[in-house]
Amino acid sequence: MTNSSAFRDPAELAGILGVSIPADLLVQALTHRSFAYEHGGTHYERLEFLGDAILQQAITLELFERFRDLPEGELSKRRAALVSTLALAEVARSIGLGAFLRLGNGEIATGGHDKSSLLADVVESLIGATFLSHGQPAAMELVIRLVGPLFDQADRFGLSMDHKTALQEHCDRHAMGKPVYDVDGEGPEHARTFHATVSSDGVVVGAGSGSSKKAAEANAAMAALAKFAG
Repeated sequence: MTNSSAFRDPAELAGILGVSIPADLLVQALTHRSFAYEHGGTHYERLEFLGDAILQQAITLELFERFRDLPEGELSKRRAALVSTLALAEVARSIGLGAFLRLGNGEIATGGHDKSSLLADVVESLIGATFLSHGQPAAMELVIRLVGPLFDQADRFGLSMDHKTALQEHCDRHAMGKPVYDVDGEGPEHARTFHATVSSDGVVVGAGSGSSKKAAEANAAMAALAKFAG
């Protein structure tokens, strides 16, 4: 069995975060389902669900206040970038979060302590735990303290990322089905217009048009990302 002493003391993490979280709740926020399966107890997924909602709200409000001249579309792109797995994993690594994760043997064997998806999930679960411990203002303050340094670097995390790649990442992270594109065209050969829809788990999540199949699919992916970010 995994030796829980191999994990750093969660109390150290609370000090790094500057937030006091009850010990049992903090342990839950750091516990992956693989560890809970092997040792019993609860895992972080409900806290992650809660933290994701607070993260989205905090980033939205901060962007709205910080970039007063940017249109809605640009704000949406920046938000999607700042809440992406890439951005949250960078935040996690900056505070050494991987050493605190409570993972099962299988996850440890496959490098789970440095998996971007797991690190990003736990950042959200810690936000959720902070909300339960101290309320919304403290949780939103934690978001800005953690993610704030990245606000002027959003292009590194998704603004210039291929939208289809970004959508695939989103679906992988949230255990959704692989995006499936359906494209048809209309008009004469020299001036065709293509219309695309993208589905996940059989449900259409975005639609877009363009002068090429590639452009139509990219626009459909962008529409899906905007929908999920909203």
